[in-house]
Amino acid sequence: MASTALLALCSTGVFSGLAVEAGAGVCHATPIYAGHSWHQATFRLNVAGSTLSRYLRDLLVAADPDLSQQALPRKAITHLKKRSCYVSLDFEGDLRNPARHHPASFSMGNGCCICLSSERFRCPEPIFQPGLLGQDEPGLPALAFRALQKMPKMLRTRLADTVVLAGGSTLFPGFAERLDKELEAQCRRHGYAALRPHLVAKHGRGMAVWTGGSMVASLHSFQRRWITRAMYQECGSRLLYDVFN
Repeated sequence: MASTALLALCSTGVFSGLAVEAGAGVCHATPIYAGHSWHQATFRLNVAGSTLSRYLRDLLVAADPDLSQQALPRKAITHLKKRSCYVSLDFEGDLRNPARHHPASFSMGNGCCICLSSERFRCPEPIFQPGLLGQDEPGLPALAFRALQKMPKMLRTRLADTVVLAGGSTLFPGFAERLDKELEAQCRRHGYAALRPHLVAKHGRGMAVWTGGSMVASLHSFQRRWITRAMYQECGSRLLYDVFN
């Protein structure tokens, strides 16, 4: 019932900014001004955590075809992704130079041992390059820039001053640095060099929406919007219209 983008901003104590969310099912770039979402400037990317987990499994099987015969539970792959993957700050360079890879081995608990090399930084890359999955759409940094670009000029700088990251898929090491780097590059490339986005990447951003919801629900102004069991039993369902309209 609430805007997740707004709640993400609330978790940092602000009501205006650009919320960049990357969760399990979808990514969004949503401008918020004075507590209101700008839907015409909101952009969506259908690549997120679940997609990356499937992609990691495909990468592992491609590197070791014998794994296709093994049981690779989705939860185990997701755990492996969260534990070992990171975002490269120079993807093409890292891909070309094996000396930059950081191999790691992990036991899956079912007797299966998995070795990761370039898969560690290739897994999160589709958020920045959806073309790796055959999707003809821009990556998240480009969508974040488009969201700012769509806003009125008088609000653009203020929103760029607070670019809030939220969602579990922003927790990859290197994610914030890569997004910051590419967002600045987008601004320069399209003639907005004076626009200097400032990223807010808190440690607890994986739960930012829930944190923001808790903070909003604790505000004094929110208390009058509660409906207690006793109120509902006395007035019935019409009370919903009285309170929320």
